Amino acid sequence: MPGWLADAFGTGIQQRALAEILLLSVACGPLGVWVVSFRQAYAAESLAHAMLPGLVIAVLIGAPLLAGGVGGLLVAAGAMALAARDERLGPDTAVAIAVTGLFGLGTMLALVPDVPTRLQEVLFGDLLGVTRSDVLAAAALAVGVAGALGALHRRLTAAAFDARPGPAAPLVLVLLAITTAVAVQGLGNLLVVALLIAPATAALAVTRRLVPALLLAAVFAMVAGLAGLLISFHAGVAAGASVALSAVILHLLCRLCALCTERLRRGASGAGGVAMVGRP
Repeated sequence: MPGWLADAFGTGIQQRALAEILLLSVACGPLGVWVVSFRQAYAAESLAHAMLPGLVIAVLIGAPLLAGGVGGLLVAAGAMALAARDERLGPDTAVAIAVTGLFGLGTMLALVPDVPTRLQEVLFGDLLGVTRSDVLAAAALAVGVAGALGALHRRLTAAAFDARPGPAAPLVLVLLAITTAVAVQGLGNLLVVALLIAPATAALAVTRRLVPALLLAAVFAMVAGLAGLLISFHAGVAAGASVALSAVILHLLCRLCALCTERLRRGASGAGGVAMVGRP
């Protein structure tokens, strides 16, 4: 194994961080494909931001972040449902009102004088601080989400091509909420969406076939996680932010490759058409 790779994962802290991000990738990558397919990227970002008050309260009272995240999600779901009861508001407006209100509340709580320094990991994550219980939670998440997506594959596939997906979209939102609550421990409230959306859009840029896209999204998330941890170790920067940036860069590279491939294909098609026209 090359020294630059062995050095980056030579301690238990770094190995737990690697295990955490690889396990999260198994859940976030494929789930992100369905989130994008059902046009729920805004919901993914909204859930992550709306759970901030619960996370901050968990830090203030010394409770596990997972408990605070779940509590925050329940409050967010109730606030969104309450706002949506006003028929004069569309669903997006209702979500925006609930999310901005909850995010503002979380920010206000975060600015109290005696807030612990641990609050930074709520916002930006602390992959290098994950514990064995965090890794076990990520493993349970990976198994659970993979199993659920496998069991629901036919229903989700049929709904993806239906203008009215019915109960399939709420099922994706439930999995999204659970995944966000677990993943926020390593990636933070502000960066968790990157691992959900960027690898998925990168995979969909490379292939339009559903099953390959689901597999590629998991692989791309793992690549972004591995690259982010390497950048964090060798450059001395935050691990969560490095993973998020790596995922976005991977997305841009795949989009660029897809664009170049499409232009080459169109050029070849145009050249073939000209050649055929020129024949007698």
